[in-house]
Amino acid sequence: MMRRLSLCLAAVLSVVLLGGAGVAPPQRFRHSYTDDQKALLDRLSASLNALHSLKARFIQIGPDGGVDQGMLYIQKPGQIRFEFAPPSTLLIVATGGQVYVKNTKLNTVDRYALSDTPLDLLLNQNLDLKDTRAVMDVAEKNGAVIVQARTTNARNTSNISLMFTSPGLELRQWTVKDAQGGNTTVALQTIEPGVAIDPALFTPLQKAPRPSNSR
Repeated sequence: MMRRLSLCLAAVLSVVLLGGAGVAPPQRFRHSYTDDQKALLDRLSASLNALHSLKARFIQIGPDGGVDQGMLYIQKPGQIRFEFAPPSTLLIVATGGQVYVKNTKLNTVDRYALSDTPLDLLLNQNLDLKDTRAVMDVAEKNGAVIVQARTTNARNTSNISLMFTSPGLELRQWTVKDAQGGNTTVALQTIEPGVAIDPALFTPLQKAPRPSNSR
């Protein structure tokens, strides 16, 4: 189940850009950024830190061409909600230092520590991308900023590419490569930063109550 959660998080949001805490980076990879790259990462960090809330629609295309979509809600610090549209039965909520993953069809809820997932850093209000150990390359070209990153520090190569607008630095699209070499691409649409979000959306998830037996 943890593998399924990791894949879902990687495919749904740029949290993977910020992930991989807790594992020492391989000696073969050292972060050595140019002055221009450092300045660009500082701009990206400032942009992400200035984002306190966000609402957006996402469209996800899997390696087999399958399409999923849904809504994303972020409220800093520490709260996020991934709401998949039918036929998917998945719902993910992070709040109170915990990540809740609910399958509404099976009526199951799994819970994980937020600190054990890449979401922990995404929801941090004092982020410095130069120090995350996840970013392996960053470049600005053709009206976009492209970030190459890895989802864990155990990797020696990047497995996610993220595209931000330039000069606005809004995340618009990312592609994740899985262990089998398949790509999952996610695009954000109707992005609404700084909006008021109903706190009830971040209520910890629970199983639906069983119907009482009627006699």
